Amino acid sequence: MPHNIAEATHKQDIYKLLHKVAQSGIPAEIEWDGKHFIISPSGKKCLDCLENHPDFIVGDPDDLVHIDWSSEWKGEQ
Repeated sequence: MPHNIAEATHKQDIYKLLHKVAQSGIPAEIEWDGKHFIISPSGKKCLDCLENHPDFIVGDPDDLVHIDWSSEWKGEQ
C-alpha cells in the first residue's frame, strides 16, 4: 500500500521522498498541480511478488478442468 504524501513544495522534499521510496521499496503517492502521481521503485512487477502455493488445491488439479458449471450459469439478467 503506497504512502500518501501531501503536496511537496520544494525540490529537497522530492529528493527526501525518492530516498525514502528507494530505501523502503514502498511506493509513495503525491498530488501536484491537481494530478495524482505514484512514485515507485522499478524492478519487480506485482506478479513477480506473488508466492507459489502448491498445496492450495486439495486433490487432483486435473479434476477441476472437467467440472461442469453450466447449471450454475445464470447469464445476463
